[in-house]
Amino acid sequence: MPIRSIPGAAALSRFRLDALNQRLAPLAARIVAVSETFVAFGVAPEISDAQLAEVLQWGAPVEAPASAGVVRYVAPRLGTRSPWSSKATDILHRCGLAVERVERVLCYQFAQWPEQPAQIEQIEALLHDPMTQSVLRDPAEFADLHRHPAAAPLVYVATDLPALTEANQRLGLALSEDELEYLAARYAQLGRAASDAELMMFAQANSEHCRHKVFNASWTIDGIDQSSSLFGHIKHTHASTPQGTLVAYKDNAAVLAGHVGQRFLADAQGRYRATTEPVHLAIKVETHNHPTAIAPHAGAATGAGGEIRDEGATGRGARPKAGLTGFTVSHLRFADAPQPWEQPRPLPQHLASARRIMVEGPIGAAAFNNEFGRPALGGYFRTFEHFPERLDQGYAYDKPIMIAGGLGSVRAADVEKCLLREGDIVIVLGGPAMLIGLGGGAASSQASGIGSAARDFASVQRDNPEMERRCQEVIDRCIALGEANPIVSIHDVGAGGLSNAIPELLHDSGVGGCIDLGAVLNDDPGMSPMQIWCNEAQERYVLGLRPQSLPRFIELAERERCLYAAVGTATAVEHLSVRLGDTKVIDLPMDVLFGKAPKMHRQAIGHQPQAGVALNLATIEPLDALLRVLRFPAVASKQFLITIGDRTVGGLSHRDQMVGPWQTPVADVAVTLADFEGYSGEAMSMGERTPLAVLDARAAA
Repeated sequence: MPIRSIPGAAALSRFRLDALNQRLAPLAARIVAVSETFVAFGVAPEISDAQLAEVLQWGAPVEAPASAGVVRYVAPRLGTRSPWSSKATDILHRCGLAVERVERVLCYQFAQWPEQPAQIEQIEALLHDPMTQSVLRDPAEFADLHRHPAAAPLVYVATDLPALTEANQRLGLALSEDELEYLAARYAQLGRAASDAELMMFAQANSEHCRHKVFNASWTIDGIDQSSSLFGHIKHTHASTPQGTLVAYKDNAAVLAGHVGQRFLADAQGRYRATTEPVHLAIKVETHNHPTAIAPHAGAATGAGGEIRDEGATGRGARPKAGLTGFTVSHLRFADAPQPWEQPRPLPQHLASARRIMVEGPIGAAAFNNEFGRPALGGYFRTFEHFPERLDQGYAYDKPIMIAGGLGSVRAADVEKCLLREGDIVIVLGGPAMLIGLGGGAASSQASGIGSAARDFASVQRDNPEMERRCQEVIDRCIALGEANPIVSIHDVGAGGLSNAIPELLHDSGVGGCIDLGAVLNDDPGMSPMQIWCNEAQERYVLGLRPQSLPRFIELAERERCLYAAVGTATAVEHLSVRLGDTKVIDLPMDVLFGKAPKMHRQAIGHQPQAGVALNLATIEPLDALLRVLRFPAVASKQFLITIGDRTVGGLSHRDQMVGPWQTPVADVAVTLADFEGYSGEAMSMGERTPLAVLDARAAA
């Protein structure tokens, strides 16, 4: 197939280029330019390079500097299609240019380059994300972008206990011995082997991440059986005082009763009108700790994105309004600015450093909020370590807390999900499947460092806020139809991918489903059925629609240029059947997945913290003490975490972090407005007392 290469503009600012060169300096390498190259496949002969350049180029093309020597090209992972390509190819088609596909490749031009193979390997690793990108050494390799490997096969696993134990380790399923025995017994009843897709699906759906097994466990503390689980204690507040709460602990977000306000919506004739109605609140907070510890930027970005999707997938659809972000890490340990509270100790090599997390993580979360179009109005930042006696016994946040939260609005008619019926259509809304984020639910449920580094990295999702914005626009258009809202039920696609979201959608309504895996949009043809079913590619939702609503929904999705696929139907019998062509990928009763798997029981011995050595201030000057306090991250200015994000997008922000004429970041609360006319609204704040929690958890709470 003929290939054309169109030179592009500089791909990195001088600031980012300098930062990259700082990371490359220890490897004896220096980049002098990073530019774009657009690679077009299947261009009609009558289309000139000038016509392509007119659409693709946004600045003056970069010419190779005189000092440039070695060149490396970073392209989408071979055999896959990037989200950028899908969008750019669509734009070219709408401009009347007949092009089969166009991809964006980054060209790194080096003035210095080492000779040692080990250093070259490290440099190439720094330049790309192996889950989504490949490094090429010659433009002749661009042709490989359009070659697709053969699809990997479905793998069957024997279901005796030793075979399941081996698969548990090999696939990183993080299943307990009790759960493996449960699977062995259920498959013995079915009288057949298990597919790797079934095992991976079970592992994700029953992971700690998804099922909160520790929080739902029974406990024996100091020899005394406890009357309630940890989750029971958490839910007790709502059980005792349910007033004002409309939905709790049964949807993707909770819903609180709100005020009457105005919503500006288009009517059936396409005219926008103000409608006065109750504006209820969808609220959600979740953590994304494991991914942020492995890949801080992507982990924090997808943490924010996942929380936004949870809000949007509440009831029959809701609209995110404002967010908050928080980080707790170990001490930062700047090499050129050591602090007296930072004790030297061994740090885990398989996790990102606290400094790297706080350099990259907040940027990732802010970037997603910015690009999606949601203001971030609150949060916190804490560093904490406590080793009172020995450096191998104490507390530290080497595995960080990355918390994402927010609130949105939901119409009264959409607070509760409806039930799917036999024949209802299952829709996947959003981006295509790609081999990213595989096994994230299980990976985040293991103790840190148990899984392989490669598997940990593969489990981290990659963000695509623009696609999530398109999905949200479709949801908003459905909500605006009022009683004609075509969404019967909706869930976001997170941990476990479709293998978790679709069964959950069906199970909530007490139905089964027949799913055609071949109908799932797929940008990685080399994936196996298990990988298509279980990957966590962003950003996707699953919806249930009545058959008669499908044409209207398709019209809305196409208007918003949002990808969608009708992948199956609901069945009256609670059985899940997933096929890819003639291959049965999943063939299970729903109660195997959602049945009574063994309940965890935990035993613990109470520990009474001992009073530490009294603080000795005799050798510290007052000025030095003051400067130490002001330098401590929990006290120091958080402005660098605030000004990286938009705080007014949407027009309903009333109180952000910056206060007074000098815009000092000292606000105690974030406040949003219910609408553009009235004076009612919502307030949210976040607090934490980590140092006190070490001594008295009850007092800290």
